[in-house]
Amino acid sequence: MQNVASFPSTQHSEAEVIDPEPLQSGAVLFCDFDGPIADVSDRYYNTYLLALTATQEAYAKCGISLPVRRLTKAQFWRMKQNRVPDTTIADWSGLSEEETRDFLSRVQSLVNQPTLLHQDQLQPGTKAALAALNDWGIKVAIVTLRQSSQVWDFLSQHDLTTDIHQIYGVEDTAAAYPNRVEHKVVQLQDAIADQHRLGRNTTASWMIGDTEADVCAGQAAGLPTVALTCGIRSANYLRGFHPTQIHQDLYATTKFLIGHPPTVSSTPSSAFWVGM
Repeated sequence: MQNVASFPSTQHSEAEVIDPEPLQSGAVLFCDFDGPIADVSDRYYNTYLLALTATQEAYAKCGISLPVRRLTKAQFWRMKQNRVPDTTIADWSGLSEEETRDFLSRVQSLVNQPTLLHQDQLQPGTKAALAALNDWGIKVAIVTLRQSSQVWDFLSQHDLTTDIHQIYGVEDTAAAYPNRVEHKVVQLQDAIADQHRLGRNTTASWMIGDTEADVCAGQAAGLPTVALTCGIRSANYLRGFHPTQIHQDLYATTKFLIGHPPTVSSTPSSAFWVGM
């Protein structure tokens, strides 16, 4: 497990993506964490509600009443999936420009608080998908803008630590929420370089994620990409970044990637293949 301690500024230009090769035993699969593995929608929505309430209460102490409008979770998540700016979400919630600045600072300070992280849920089908990849000899490396310790805690809670081979996280707790493309590009490049140092071949690797940062990072590294719609971006939005494949979740992606006989002797997970 490694941490990328700093994010050098990088101008990203899209590289030519190699032709996808079938996954073989020993191949490395790079995967984002928030979205593909952890469902963060409850935490993000509750952060929005808490920040909105805190902003309203702060102004009330000054004798100012803010007539805020609280979006439903469906409304909030639909806006997030279509990359509606947080400033627009604040405007729809009834906040002025000055009030929005206060609100957004509270969102940033709240979203990764340990008291809220327990609200993250495991995406449906993830256990079966990771077990099948592990049975096939595929090495899953998580590349995330979350802290490695946070990812490890989540995996331990859901008994998934043995199905993950590496975690490439960050030290900055504030990096995950803005999810900057240039940060993910550098991080994936560092993860690939580390895999090469470990003697692993990444020519058949894929990058899996739920945001434009994941797709662009994979493209910059010359990897085929899978964009997932179970996370914080919609299928329509992700299509604009031209991923190699678009799938609903990690379960559907795994069916696509290993939905053929492996090139070496291996026994698939029976739980995964039920209903194939």
